[in-house]
Amino acid sequence: MGFIVHIKGQKSHQIVLDALTMLENMEHRGACGCEANTGDGAGILVQVPDKFLRKDMAKRGIKLPPAGQYGVAGVFLPREEKERADCMKGLEDVVKAEGQTVLGWRDVPTDSKGADIGPSAIRAEPVMKQLFIGRNPAIKDDLGFERKLFVIRHVASNQLRVRRV
Repeated sequence: MGFIVHIKGQKSHQIVLDALTMLENMEHRGACGCEANTGDGAGILVQVPDKFLRKDMAKRGIKLPPAGQYGVAGVFLPREEKERADCMKGLEDVVKAEGQTVLGWRDVPTDSKGADIGPSAIRAEPVMKQLFIGRNPAIKDDLGFERKLFVIRHVASNQLRVRRV
């Protein structure tokens, strides 16, 4: 495990580049795959890039509320279209049941073509999307919204796991 941060919380693209370089140079990140070019899917954790997402979602006709008034869920979905649609609907149902608002979905751009990725990783590659969740105005504090997002994640994980079994 490694950490790359700016001690005063300053955001920069260089921090992301440095984190990716560190990640590429780690020999073993917790799990080795069955092929030399298939690993554990390790990545980096960053703050919500509000300015970028706001601009990108506006192109899709979705106006995001102010920063802190929405959450973003990174979701790995099945490749089969009907199964994926069922999972997306299940997630949306949980968000609504927890009193929050579904703002919309964003396809996460991926490019595994030409990459050095093993056959087992390619076979298992999910469809990646982001779900944008609007904060209920009745939730006045940021921590309360974080807790609600945590509940949504766990309820959705459990419900969708049961659905698929």
